[in-house]
Amino acid sequence: MTVTPIAYIVFNRPRHTRITFAAIRAQKPARLFIIADGPRRDHPADSGRCREVRQIVEQIDWPCKVQRNYADQNLGCKQRVISGLDWVFDNVEEAIIIEDDVLPHSDFYGYCEALLERYRDDGRVMLITGCNFQDGRRRGTASYYFSKYNHVWGWATWRQAWKRNDPSLSFWPEWKVSAAWTRHVPDIIERHYWENIFNQMYHNQIDTWDYIWTASVWHHSGLTATPNVNLVTNIGFGPEGTHTVATEDQDGTPLHPLGPLTHPVKVKQDRKADRYVFDFVFGGREQRLHRRFYWRSRQVIGSCVQMFKRCLRL
Repeated sequence: MTVTPIAYIVFNRPRHTRITFAAIRAQKPARLFIIADGPRRDHPADSGRCREVRQIVEQIDWPCKVQRNYADQNLGCKQRVISGLDWVFDNVEEAIIIEDDVLPHSDFYGYCEALLERYRDDGRVMLITGCNFQDGRRRGTASYYFSKYNHVWGWATWRQAWKRNDPSLSFWPEWKVSAAWTRHVPDIIERHYWENIFNQMYHNQIDTWDYIWTASVWHHSGLTATPNVNLVTNIGFGPEGTHTVATEDQDGTPLHPLGPLTHPVKVKQDRKADRYVFDFVFGGREQRLHRRFYWRSRQVIGSCVQMFKRCLRL
């Protein structure tokens, strides 16, 4: 049985919900919060799908305190998740958060519970993720390392950390021109990448919640405990995805057992691991190549122009 409360976020995908809810049922959490968004007006199929999803998660056949927060109308990804998690952390001090397309390894739950207890009073650590995008590379000798990247495909946090989330990004205009922002993201390519995203979030141009949470964690210099193996997989890449759209269903990242839990000696960001994430998850490597090509092209064109001018003077 999982003692830590689980917050489960669902919407309109009964096929995925059956799979991921079965994994939650196997853990028999003592307390379960279910957050559901409502149907979209311009999607006629949503009403039936949302109703079917809610019927699936009604099937509680173990001792469990269940609380439900169901939206009658569609709030959208940003408002529904943020308002739902606000509600969760108004009720409990800490929780494990799983969405309807996230399938965790069974080791994920014990890992989250152990680290929630260990770092409960350490303000440097703002969340625990089950994601690993290092492609088999181990970082340090412990079971996990610390990253600035707060991947949210299966994660856990505390009330005091979530309360630092700022949905309006009120701090962004001042922070983005500060020396603190440059120190936090010293790589100019990475900095420009995130400035573009956070600018769009500040102006409400993207309907999502996770970028807001990332900016808020970074603003408070928060770190994320990240496992040295992948403990969660996203099964939502496919035609039914909201932000993970693909023409066909795709297999998620393979899961691996964590093994005996060992802890890092220091709470410190692994910069090499984070550089790898930016380069190979967020496209930093391609951006660097494009930048080098751009500047090399300008150099070549400039040299040709100078050569042409010299020829004219002969």
